[in-house]
Amino acid sequence: MKRPNIIYIVSDDLGYADLGCYGGRPAGFGAVSPNIDALAAGGLKLTEGYSNSPVCSPTRFAMATMRYQYRLRGALEEPINSRSKGSATLGLPPEIPTLPSLLKDAGYRTALIGKWHLGYPPHFGPLRSGYEEFFGILAGGVDYFTHCSSSGDHDLYIGDVLAPDPGEARPPEGAQSSLGRPGGRLVPHKEVGYLTDVFSNKAVEHVKARAAEARAGTPFFLSLHYTAPHWPWETRDDAHVAPEVAKNLFHLHGGSVEAYRRMIHHMDEGIGWLVAALREEGLLEDTLIVFTSDNGGERFSDNWPLVGGKMDLTEGGIRVPWIAHWPAVIPAGAESGQHAMTMDWSATMLDVGGGRPHPDHPLDGVSLHALLRDPGHRFERPMFWRMNHRSQRALREGPWKYLMVDGNEYLFDISADARERANRAPLEPQRLADMRERWLAWNAGMPPIPPDATVSLGYGAKDMPAR
Repeated sequence: MKRPNIIYIVSDDLGYADLGCYGGRPAGFGAVSPNIDALAAGGLKLTEGYSNSPVCSPTRFAMATMRYQYRLRGALEEPINSRSKGSATLGLPPEIPTLPSLLKDAGYRTALIGKWHLGYPPHFGPLRSGYEEFFGILAGGVDYFTHCSSSGDHDLYIGDVLAPDPGEARPPEGAQSSLGRPGGRLVPHKEVGYLTDVFSNKAVEHVKARAAEARAGTPFFLSLHYTAPHWPWETRDDAHVAPEVAKNLFHLHGGSVEAYRRMIHHMDEGIGWLVAALREEGLLEDTLIVFTSDNGGERFSDNWPLVGGKMDLTEGGIRVPWIAHWPAVIPAGAESGQHAMTMDWSATMLDVGGGRPHPDHPLDGVSLHALLRDPGHRFERPMFWRMNHRSQRALREGPWKYLMVDGNEYLFDISADARERANRAPLEPQRLADMRERWLAWNAGMPPIPPDATVSLGYGAKDMPAR
């Protein structure tokens, strides 16, 4: 089998039902996600796919290592924040094998465009963990126009070097990108401009730069990790918002559902540009595109019918969109209820790319290669989670879910009650006890959460009512 090019598209804080293909309603301006919906229609959509964590950087550790994130100290931060700058422990250690490093060993060209959020130089960084090229941010979030993080630092890098500061490097009057595509306005050239568009245009540039090699038999692995639709709530037309959120990117005083949906739509347009580039270069047929979110939705997202969101181990915090598109292999219009989580998709990419796990770091992720070829394929996939925040724990096994929050234990039949409103624990104490014991046995095999691990919420009930 010809090894595919692989593009791993990760959105940031996207809710389960924010996309049209997952039941999302149209916005005032029309369809929110027509290009992503088209990928789903032309490929495989999972209805019960999960993230490894309900918060960003822990999921990204699992995404990179294909193992439970709890094995690494940096992933026990919920999440890594700017106070970790200079730390030699709070990041992805370069000696740990990763999906990009193992694919690189297998002959792939590797690049990350977008969000890293796995530790700061000099100890950590994308180029130290298997990526040959990097263009993006190191922090958990930045302003879409100034590209500054919550600490106020300019945080957009080309490799290990800071890109030009938008406040200091402006394009010539009227200069526009040559990569503007139908469906979206032309955007400022290169590193200056609305960040979602900058990442989309860089991805198009990368595909075009790698196209000849790919056609000649050297495939590429591209991680395209957007910050959209993560706060601050800025659309392409909201450059005027940047000064007012500079000191607090959580943007607690602003935003709206309409602005949030436009942010998703801008990302969707960029994905459309990328798909068009693949088609123009004759690469779409043999490219595996996987789309997901790092965790459940934030304050403006739509998670219906799920409860909760980011930071919660209820379904709304961990059940996320999962779409795979590979015309040469995946039948169009496929849908599956197979249970899977972030590290499984990374393990799948390693498998289809012909890479091999490192013997000293066996994978926790399970390859879904058979599912791509046969969407009817099913297998049992128990999945475990834990969170320092609110002492949460969860186990999903078959239709059942064991959940603990703030010391309260619950048992839900998710197949009948995805909204987690009907607690079956009083009626089935033995099932509750059995699942609790399985969770405790799993947890005993993971490093404990150290007392200095931090939880960074950013806002609470004083800022807005609890959801």
